[in-house]
Amino acid sequence: MMEYKGYIANVEFDDGARIFHGDVLNLRDVITFEADTVDDLLQAFHDSVDDYLDFCAERGEDPERPFSGKFIVRLGTELHKKIYIKAKLEKKSLNSWVSDALEAVLSRDLPKITP
Repeated sequence: MMEYKGYIANVEFDDGARIFHGDVLNLRDVITFEADTVDDLLQAFHDSVDDYLDFCAERGEDPERPFSGKFIVRLGTELHKKIYIKAKLEKKSLNSWVSDALEAVLSRDLPKITP
């Protein structure tokens, strides 16, 4: 994975075509790029994000931002109750407890993101 200006891209290599191709993960809009060397791939990613931002500016639209910091999670009632009780016992808000729990999981499982 790669990161540029808050946009995160996933990259794959197509052995048959002998080319790298990638797409930005954290948008509903579609941003893709490709290249045949790693250096060119990084440049293509940056160019694609910059082109997207320029396109939005030309149209007078705000670009879609990668993350707002909010998301809705639907839980079963029993799990919701258990999390709520656990958070209260640790003297944390529900949001704080869930955020801490997710950080703990991701700190050991998230792949490294390169600039």
